[in-house]
Amino acid sequence: MKKTLLFSIALSVALSLTGCASSNTNNAEQAETTQAKYPLTIQNFARANEGASWEKKDQVFDQAPERIMANTRPAAELLLHLGLGDKIVGVGANFGVPDPSVEAEYKKLNILSDEYVGKEVTMGTNPDLVFGRGGLFENADWGVGTVDTLNGLKIKTYVLESSITSGTYDSIYKDIENIGNIFDVKDKADGFIKELKDKQAAIFAKLENIKDHKTFAYLHTNDPKELYVYPASDESFFNDAFSMIKLDNVFAQEKGDVSVETLIATDPDILILPKWDETDLNKVRDEMYANPKLSSMKAIKNKQIYIVDYNYLFGYSYNTIDGMEQLAKEIYPDLFK
Repeated sequence: MKKTLLFSIALSVALSLTGCASSNTNNAEQAETTQAKYPLTIQNFARANEGASWEKKDQVFDQAPERIMANTRPAAELLLHLGLGDKIVGVGANFGVPDPSVEAEYKKLNILSDEYVGKEVTMGTNPDLVFGRGGLFENADWGVGTVDTLNGLKIKTYVLESSITSGTYDSIYKDIENIGNIFDVKDKADGFIKELKDKQAAIFAKLENIKDHKTFAYLHTNDPKELYVYPASDESFFNDAFSMIKLDNVFAQEKGDVSVETLIATDPDILILPKWDETDLNKVRDEMYANPKLSSMKAIKNKQIYIVDYNYLFGYSYNTIDGMEQLAKEIYPDLFK
């Protein structure tokens, strides 16, 4: 009886000690996992100047940044979707259609300018991360400073992969994933990615029976007397976005300037006008419809000039899908009833 009791006590103590050891081990593993998040290496990009090629450049984060300067409105709105509004210390390029789902939060941010901002203004926010559109990482008056310049000042950078040469809409998902890792908000990042992919799938479903793509040309103008055709041949994100709604840039392979005469001769199905200021583009469009020089074009005869917000085209961010959805509804209204 005594032997049995002693054995039971010994077994109980042993199990207790095992449990403690297991608990300690689990706690140690958990601590190690938490510590293992940082330093975190994220593959990103840099280039020496505006004409140079983008090259891969790692950014190493010892901790999550606390002070983010977002160089455009869409960049700031992306951060807001991941719950990072309290870390945004400044926003440049405050123009374009707002995202209503984060508009209230956006209005509380420190808006630096309605235009692109330079390095001096950027540095005035005392950032530890400069984030956003790649083309604005320049030492020009309108640029926040090159990646190498900012890194040399001990400031981390994140260039949106969607905004570099070869970026596509799918690059947005990689950007969101990376930001989720940098700031340890993976659940929010995963949820936002799913939301966007669901929206993309819904658009594909609406247009699945459209077999033939339409062609379009982009006119970077708000003056009907000065029509400038921008071929956008190097704008992979731009061209990929339009392909989602079965529109092909008719000048995607054109490397030089495109004259109005070439535009007329090429005769795309659709013309796109960007809205970036307060110009009444409906009036511009009406004058283009009435222009006898353009009268032979299909887009003029069929009233196929569409106005799209500039940020949907060149914001290189998640909200481009909203612009494409709106455009698809205008072109194919019966499919979205």
